[in-house]
Amino acid sequence: MKKIISVLLLGVAIFTFTFSSPAFAADAASGAAIFKANCAQCHIGGGNIVNRAKTLKKEALEKYDMYSAEKIIAQVTKGKGAMPAFGKRLKAEQIENVAAYVLQQADKGWPKR
Repeated sequence: MKKIISVLLLGVAIFTFTFSSPAFAADAASGAAIFKANCAQCHIGGGNIVNRAKTLKKEALEKYDMYSAEKIIAQVTKGKGAMPAFGKRLKAEQIENVAAYVLQQADKGWPKR
C-alpha cells in the first residue's frame, strides 16, 4: 500500500512540475539599462510624450488594465498604437526585465525629473 501511495505522489509531483507555469523572476536592474536605451525617449520618468494620459505611472497602468508583467510584456513585444513592437529587437528575457523595472518604478512613483 505504501508503495502505491508513493508512486501516486511521485506521479502528481511530476505532473505538477511539468505543467505548472514558471515563476516570474525578472531582473529589474537589468531592465533599467534596457529601458534607458530603448524606452526612455518616449517614457522618460514614466511619462509618455506621445499620449500624455497613458503613462507608466501606477494609476495609469491600473486605469488602462496594464498593471501586470504579462500585459506589459505583451505590449512591449507586439507594440500597440504609436508604440513600436520590440519583439524582434529585444530578447524575451530583456522584455521581461523591462516589465519588472516598469512595475518596480510604478510602485515607487517613478523618480521626479
